[in-house]
Amino acid sequence: MIVYLAIIAVQVFCIVDVIRHGRNSLWIMALVFLPVASTIAYFIVEVLPRMQHNRHLRGARQAIVERIDPERELRSAREALDIADTAANRIRVADALSDLGRHKEALPLYQRSISKRPDVHIAEKLARSLYFTDHPQEALETLDSLPAVSAQSDRDRLALLRGRILEDLGRNEEALPILADVSERLPGDEARCRYAALLLKMGKKGKARLVLEDVEHRLKRVNRQRSAADAPMYDWAMAELARLRG
Repeated sequence: MIVYLAIIAVQVFCIVDVIRHGRNSLWIMALVFLPVASTIAYFIVEVLPRMQHNRHLRGARQAIVERIDPERELRSAREALDIADTAANRIRVADALSDLGRHKEALPLYQRSISKRPDVHIAEKLARSLYFTDHPQEALETLDSLPAVSAQSDRDRLALLRGRILEDLGRNEEALPILADVSERLPGDEARCRYAALLLKMGKKGKARLVLEDVEHRLKRVNRQRSAADAPMYDWAMAELARLRG
């Protein structure tokens, strides 16, 4: 009985899909009189090719590939670099290394690329790699050398990095207003959590609690995939909030 109901449900789904997407009406007759065979055929011929262009499906598929074989992009980038030693291919390898957390290997590639082709985006990546390889002062000098960027999202991303670098240099009073500002605009909760962490470091527990309560409220609306990816950050935030409340 359950199998029969499942077949009916899939059959109805396919018929509705035919009507919604304006497919050939002959599919309806086939689905009514040959439900199993025609349903399989409809999925293969009509549904699957359309799903290839769904960005959410592509993103999910890419995430699965990266989880199973995290160095796939790095191998592909290195193969491209072996064929043509271009700035674009060097940046691609460096980006792949950075995504794997291998900033020490990425750093010389960014340095070589920017020496040949000055670029704001490459300079930002260079500053990030310098920061992650324990060269915060050089990272800050790299950011200071950048020309002004026009897009607000770019300015906020660079400001977050600047705030992290200043904090690492012990310049907390300078970092605090920067993190406070970008935490209001940047998507996600990284900036909020870093702002809260700095507030706690500076003994401003009341303000930190308010920021973490905002993170808690926002966490209820975060999709599961994102919350899983940022699980350590959210775990820290909720643990600190519980401690402040306790």
